[in-house]
Amino acid sequence: MFDITQTDPVRDARHLRLDTLVRLRWLAVAGQGAAVAGAHLGLGLPLPFGWCFLVIAASSWLNLTLRIRYPASHRLSDDAAVLLLAFDIVQLAALLFLTGGLQNPFALLFLAPVLISATALPPVHTLALGLLAVGLSTMLALVYRPLPWFAGETLELPFLYVSGVWTAILLGTAFTGVYAWRVAEEARQLAQALAATELVLAREQHLSQLDGLAAAAAHELGTPLATITVVAKELDRQLGPSASPSVAEDLALLRDQVERCRGILAKLTSLDADQGGFIETITLSHLVEELVAPQRALGIVLDVTTKGDGPEPACRRNPGVMFGLGNIVDNAIDFAESCVSIEARWSADRVTLEIRDDGPGFAPEVLLRVGEPYVSTRSAAKIGTDGGTGLGLGLFIAKTLIERSGAQLSLTNAVDPSTGAVVRIGWARHIFEREAKGLRNPGPGGAAPLTQPPGVPI
Repeated sequence: MFDITQTDPVRDARHLRLDTLVRLRWLAVAGQGAAVAGAHLGLGLPLPFGWCFLVIAASSWLNLTLRIRYPASHRLSDDAAVLLLAFDIVQLAALLFLTGGLQNPFALLFLAPVLISATALPPVHTLALGLLAVGLSTMLALVYRPLPWFAGETLELPFLYVSGVWTAILLGTAFTGVYAWRVAEEARQLAQALAATELVLAREQHLSQLDGLAAAAAHELGTPLATITVVAKELDRQLGPSASPSVAEDLALLRDQVERCRGILAKLTSLDADQGGFIETITLSHLVEELVAPQRALGIVLDVTTKGDGPEPACRRNPGVMFGLGNIVDNAIDFAESCVSIEARWSADRVTLEIRDDGPGFAPEVLLRVGEPYVSTRSAAKIGTDGGTGLGLGLFIAKTLIERSGAQLSLTNAVDPSTGAVVRIGWARHIFEREAKGLRNPGPGGAAPLTQPPGVPI
C-alpha cells in the first residue's frame, strides 16, 4: 500500500554532515600536533614523540580516507556518526595515556565528542558515548605513563586531585550532554513548528491566488452556459413530441448538466462568503446524499453505506467542505471502472468518510506528492482523451478546503489484490459538530483552524 506521509526536513537535517566532523577533526589534529611539538621541542619535555605523532597521524589518515571516499555534502547516519565520535574519544584517550593520563589538563577535551553528539544525535547514542568517555577516563586515572616534566624533576599529583579531575569529567559529561541536548531539541521543535506554519501559509497563499481566477471563470462561463441553455430549449421546442426518446433524453441530460455547471460556479464564488444568521445544519447521511445525487445518472454504480454508534452527527452546511468533497467524488467517478463506494462512519469521538473507486489508483510517483498544486493524478494519455488540463489544482483546492474544517485527509491505494484509490477524511466529532451546536468559529472566512499540520495521514 502507498500512503501519504509527511516528510520531516527537520529530522533529515539532524544528521551530521561529514564535512563538519572532518573539519573539527582537522582542528583537533592541528591542536594536538601543536601541543605535542611545543611541549617536546619548545619546552624540552621528554615526551614519547614518535608514538604521540603516530596516534595523531591515525586521525589524519581517517580524515583523508573519508574525504576521498565521500563527498563533502554527505550526511552521516546516526550509527556512522557515533562510530566516528567514538574513534575521537579513543584517539584522545590513547594520546592522554602517553602524556600523563588525567593529570594532563587536556583531559577536559573528553567533553567535546559528547557535546557534538548531544546537539545532533538521539539521547541513547549520546549516553553510549558518555559512558565510553567516562570508562576510558576511569582507566586513565589508574593506568598511564608519567606526566612528562623537566629533566631532573618529578611531578606526581596526588590521587585526590586525579579523582577530582575524574569527577569533573563525569559531571561535565552529564551536565553538558543534557544541557546541549535540551537546547538543540528546543531549536529543532521551533524549526519544525516554523516549517509547518510555512506550509500552511503557502497553501493559503496558493488558494488565495486562485480566488480571483475562480470569480473570473464564473463570470466568463456564464454567457456560454446561458447560450447552451437557450439552444437546448429551442431544440426541444422545435422537435417537440416527434423527437425520439434517445434525443429527448440527451436534451434533458444536457439541460441538467448546464444547471449543474451553474451550481458549481455559484459555489466557487461563495466559498468564502460570510454565513451569517441561522446556521443551516445537515446530518452526515444527508451530506453524503447531496454529494452523490448529481452523479447517479453517469452510469457508475454508487455504493453508499452509513453506520455508526449512537446518534448520527450533524454539521453546518459548509460550501467549502461540500465543494472539496464533491471534487473528490468527481475524481473517483472519473477514474472508476464500474463502482465507487462511499462509507460514512461515526463513533462517540470520531467521524470518518471513506471514498473508494475500482480504477487504476494513484501512480507511485504521483502518490508521494498528490494534493500539491500543479501535481496531476491524470496520465498524459488520460489528459489527451478527456480534454482536461490536468494541472492538479482541483485536488489541491479540495484538500485545502477540507483541512480548513479541521479534518485530517489521507490518500492511498487499495491493498492488493484490490485496485483503486482510497481517500479517507476524518474529523474529531466535537469539531465536526461544533458549528451545528451554535459555536462560532474564530477562524477567517468561517473556516475552522487546522488542528494538525495538513496532510497527516489518519
